[in-house]
Amino acid sequence: MNATVIDAALADKLAQGIATGFEDYHQGFADITRRARTRFQARDWNAARTDAVERIELYDACVARCRAQLQALLAGIPPTQALWREVKQCFDARVSSRIDGELYKTFYNTLTRRLFGTHGVDDDIEFMALDIEPSDAITHPVARHVYAVSEARPADAFSRLLADYAFDVPYQHRLRCAAAIAVRLQDDLAHWGTYPVRAIELLETVFYRERRAYLVGRVFGEHRFSPCVIALVNGEEGVRVEAVLSRRRDVAHLFGVSRSYFQADLPTVADAVVFLRSILPGKPVDEIYTVLGRAKQGKTERYRTFFSHFQQHANERLVHAEGTPGMVMAVFTLPSYPLVFKLIRDRFAWPKTMSRQDVEEKYALVFNLDRIGRLLDAQPYRHLRFPVSRFAPELLDELVNQCSHSVQVEGGDVVIALCYVQRRFRPLNLYLREQGSEAARAAALDYAQAIRDMACNNIFPGDMLLKNFGVSRHGRAVFYDYDELCLVTDCNFRAWPTPRSEEEAMASEPWFHVAPNDVFPERFALFMGLPRALLDVVQERYGELFEPSWWQGLQQGFGRGEFPDTPPYPRALRVA
Repeated sequence: MNATVIDAALADKLAQGIATGFEDYHQGFADITRRARTRFQARDWNAARTDAVERIELYDACVARCRAQLQALLAGIPPTQALWREVKQCFDARVSSRIDGELYKTFYNTLTRRLFGTHGVDDDIEFMALDIEPSDAITHPVARHVYAVSEARPADAFSRLLADYAFDVPYQHRLRCAAAIAVRLQDDLAHWGTYPVRAIELLETVFYRERRAYLVGRVFGEHRFSPCVIALVNGEEGVRVEAVLSRRRDVAHLFGVSRSYFQADLPTVADAVVFLRSILPGKPVDEIYTVLGRAKQGKTERYRTFFSHFQQHANERLVHAEGTPGMVMAVFTLPSYPLVFKLIRDRFAWPKTMSRQDVEEKYALVFNLDRIGRLLDAQPYRHLRFPVSRFAPELLDELVNQCSHSVQVEGGDVVIALCYVQRRFRPLNLYLREQGSEAARAAALDYAQAIRDMACNNIFPGDMLLKNFGVSRHGRAVFYDYDELCLVTDCNFRAWPTPRSEEEAMASEPWFHVAPNDVFPERFALFMGLPRALLDVVQERYGELFEPSWWQGLQQGFGRGEFPDTPPYPRALRVA
């Protein structure tokens, strides 16, 4: 048998091993995801949190296991470019016709990059077509239920609908829930006409996250349609409909990048992504993959769409992102594209005392946390490659001289060993200066609500400066600077001691011992940076944030395994 035949046989075995490795991961992902129904029915919220973290960690564990199996198949033979081109062809033949072929290819790319230590992208041995959006080729309809809605008795359709989405726990009152859905849709869609709702279509798969189950689909009128999400809660008396969302803005918030990933047991994913894009046309495909728990595929699609845009706008340069420069992170952006790239600086100015490893651990912590709609998803990318000519000179000078642990210039390219990529939001400090009094007041209150929401989920931002928060296009405040973030349970919330003398009262530094984890809520007002008028509004509405006892009470509840419920939509959208 000649060497060419031997290499072809080995390449096929390697391709089969990678495909099997993905299928093992896919099965493990599904096994964890299916637990969500059981957790919801048992109201076992702590186990649901544990499942979410386990599923996030599963991908790297499966990649490591598959890599070891490939190295065993190689039996000491180096993975050459020639061999891997053959592997790529064999793998492509195996998976390209599958609905989720792109998920297989991303798994293949991950393994290939780790085996070869690739910097940038190697088109010879990786799958990365920047000019093609793979989901455009999906024509397979995702499984769904459709219900005609009668003008005379609209609640009947919704009663049938709820019967089809039954749980081991009964509905508190199915007919009452059905009537509530009918009334809410009639009110919200009244601008469609006197008989607005003609039909409703829902994905067969139930979506779960945190303490809620969601029926996701769209509602049809005579000439138009709108997204429709029915939110279910399981209380002591059974399951009931809590809210109905029919505006794209509200559904987009629910599927936002500042929230944890859904648990949705989808037989195939790409067809569901196509459906979700139909109800959320403004949401990038990478974000839809990500919120479905397919974070690696989300990263691949984010890379694909950004660099496609980057190539099409060849005269545009990467520049510093707007806002106050950070002491820990250098941040840049492409002005025409809504992403920021964040690099850890080599040295941190006083009073920052953490190390580079500390910062990486903070971002890893956020990746695993329940982000409760207030922490932006930050995806780590390694070995990105950009042309030197695409950087503004002042930005390149800063990156080379202040981020040398992450940045190297190789010929005509800049190679970035590690950066974190986030959606670009308007920094809150700039937003407040630009808005009128009413919008600024609303943003300041939502900033305080963001701190409260995070606190109720055992997250303490550490640095509450306005520059560390951003504002979405819908006016929602989110936190995106994680170098001082920690758990509420790791803090020691103390009252500010009463001075015993005039000298102590006038001292510029604390006259008492302060441990590294000591936090003084009464002093928060000094560090928020809010204008006096807005600070007064925040203190009046959210006075508990400035009281040590409130934070101590949260810690005691966390110690008992109790986490306050934080609904992902405003009270106005609830039906009961």
